Amino acid sequence: MGDPPPRLVVTPGEPAGIGPDLLIQLAAAGHLPAAAVVVADPKLLQHRAKQLGLPVALHRLDHAASPLRGGCINVLPCTLDAPVTAGQADPRNARYVLRSLDLALEALSAGACTALCTGPVHKGVINDAGVAFSGHTEYIAKPFPGALPLMMLAGPSLRVALATTHLPLRAVPDAVTTAGVLRCLQLLDRDLKSRFGIPAPRIRVTGLNPHAGEGGHLGSEDDAVIRPAIASARAAGIDATGPWPGDTCFEPQARATTDAFLAMYHDQGLAVVKALDFGRIVNVTLGLPIIRTSVDHGTALDLAGTGRADTQSLRAALNMACQLAGAATG
Repeated sequence: MGDPPPRLVVTPGEPAGIGPDLLIQLAAAGHLPAAAVVVADPKLLQHRAKQLGLPVALHRLDHAASPLRGGCINVLPCTLDAPVTAGQADPRNARYVLRSLDLALEALSAGACTALCTGPVHKGVINDAGVAFSGHTEYIAKPFPGALPLMMLAGPSLRVALATTHLPLRAVPDAVTTAGVLRCLQLLDRDLKSRFGIPAPRIRVTGLNPHAGEGGHLGSEDDAVIRPAIASARAAGIDATGPWPGDTCFEPQARATTDAFLAMYHDQGLAVVKALDFGRIVNVTLGLPIIRTSVDHGTALDLAGTGRADTQSLRAALNMACQLAGAATG
């Protein structure tokens, strides 16, 4: 007999959004991994399943390491703070969202689970509750002192990592440093080898300014900041090239000969990968001692409770979490 499948811990995210719907739809279709522990309020899942008209059985767990049952959603209970209406986010449940993440991280820390898969959260609602929250990635990194997470979106067409993530555009140039870009290249090279099984990753790096600075005429950061980081990476044996102009960096021939791209800011990279592969993309957090994947979309409050939410991204995120956890434990 082979080894048992890796046990995942899953957080649905914003309770009024489509996260609960997606899990219920996958479970009803038989596409939810059998070794998945869902951290949520069972009453929320029961109510949403009834609203969607989908027959789903729940099995409550005493703790994350409890025996699992097949053919149902295995739920580690986390109680809501306020009633939920699909499509109507309530800041009173912001701390419920964070508690579910805390329970998931505790399950990983205790060794009860081997990978985390997260549904979409609503950053604005959490901040409206008085909790400073810049994003999932940053929150998940907090329990790991010294960890420097790297956000990468992986789709069928390309993989794109980000040198900076959730920042106002005016703050990006100051956040792009030679040390920071070099660190991203080191993490990207390491995790592409260890987690994705790519023996010699080819990494293409975007510039910050139009035309990668046009020799300094359109900004100095490309030559003064990014190019030295690439040179240091190459001296260490990392196959990184650039900085390439952002408007041509992702052209088809480049994609065919590149294993991953490193973009300087959020929309520079994600606009491209989402235009090509939206709905099939997995958000993978690199640079952490845990495996974490997530969906590539938001809470879609307008679709919650309608049954029209597309499960492709969550299914891809769950499958990738299983694959990466299998590689890590195999």
